[in-house]
Amino acid sequence: MSIVAGRIDYRLLHGIVQGFWCPTYATQRTMIIDDATANDEVRKSAMRLSKPAGQALSIINRETAYANFKSGKYDNHTVFVIARDPQTFLDLIELGQKVPILTLGLTELPPEGTPGVLAGRRAFIHDSEVPVYQKIAQAGTKVEIRYMTTDKPVPLSEYVAA
Repeated sequence: MSIVAGRIDYRLLHGIVQGFWCPTYATQRTMIIDDATANDEVRKSAMRLSKPAGQALSIINRETAYANFKSGKYDNHTVFVIARDPQTFLDLIELGQKVPILTLGLTELPPEGTPGVLAGRRAFIHDSEVPVYQKIAQAGTKVEIRYMTTDKPVPLSEYVAA
């Protein structure tokens, strides 16, 4: 089965993700794919404190994640993947992984005047990310904007043409 869901959130694993999103998907493994965090022992230690109860936690860089998925390491697992940007998910899809649903949660808001679109109150899609999101959606992934599990999901198509 492997990837059950993905989330884009620049804070990666924090209280809302740990307390609401991880239990929603109830996967065997929560996976953070982020080079900076994977190479920073202090960040990794802090995130391990937020480890979802009853789930394994992986904090790995892109290269390791892609190699592990490609080799089938998680084929018998259910995995919830969290990353900072959509390219990570497009790379996984291009490796042959299915990502049934991708939620755009919280992104860093750029300086005013940056080309792109504010998707809801907490997510920004840079113009350079539009083709990435389009390819993800064209691959069959349901892409939605939703900060909290209790928020009404808003389809990406309300902000980005398919």
